Amino acid sequence: MKLIRFGEAGKEKPGVQLDSGKRIDISTFGEDYTEAFFETDGLDRLKAWLEKEEGNCPEISSEIRLGAPLVRPSKIVCIGLNYVSHAKETGMEVPKEPILFFKATSAIVGPNDDVIIPKGSEKTDWEVELAVVIGKKASYVSEEEALDYVAGYTLHNDYSERAFQIERAGQWVKGKSCDTFAPLGPFIATKDEIKDPNNLNLWLKLNGEELQNSNTSDFVFNVQQVVSYISQFMSLLPGDIISTGTPFGVGMGFKPARYLKPGDEVELGIEGLGTSKQTARAYNG
Repeated sequence: MKLIRFGEAGKEKPGVQLDSGKRIDISTFGEDYTEAFFETDGLDRLKAWLEKEEGNCPEISSEIRLGAPLVRPSKIVCIGLNYVSHAKETGMEVPKEPILFFKATSAIVGPNDDVIIPKGSEKTDWEVELAVVIGKKASYVSEEEALDYVAGYTLHNDYSERAFQIERAGQWVKGKSCDTFAPLGPFIATKDEIKDPNNLNLWLKLNGEELQNSNTSDFVFNVQQVVSYISQFMSLLPGDIISTGTPFGVGMGFKPARYLKPGDEVELGIEGLGTSKQTARAYNG
């Protein structure tokens, strides 16, 4: 299945995108894509419900806004420098174990919503990433069983303000958590739809110019490894997101560096997970 949420920001309803591309409203199912939904075998229950009710579900116009494909999760855990090529372009050593940092869930927006360049920012950057959605509580999980705890996958642009992240004191979270810095979607593809999350093409374009083009086979630590690793330090709850890092081609890696300006258009995609597009806007508080 492909899970979507649609409608005005803050008032989204749950839906499903069918294999044909048609989008249907499943509001009469009675649940949104929350922690409780994933925790109570919501995917299986929804699949069974659709077998009986799909024909009664209204179609959603392609003109209607898509929101993030799940309700705000308890946390977004990100993996830093998780592609060999990206570590090299930043001039940093390839990590010996996963680098973990958090991204505030208040940064989450829809896949095609504007990205707002923060007040005082001169170094807002892009990062196409595969995001893993957790399906059930995971604590001290082995690598061998890690995928049993995955509900599905989605596309994430891990926007970053590099001055806030690197040049200011403290942790990376400051440069990762600005409002609109976590567009998710267009949909969550359930685990059965993605044959191998560790072998997916992913790409990003800035104003039509392709700047990132790689494959998750370049991971330093694969999906099973990061799910298991994180679960040794904290419980991963249903609906939680793990963002698995970005390949080479980020703005800070160019010489000279390239960063977003108002009016820039960023388009990105991952094999099997669709595409998204954000237009950069200046902060206007």
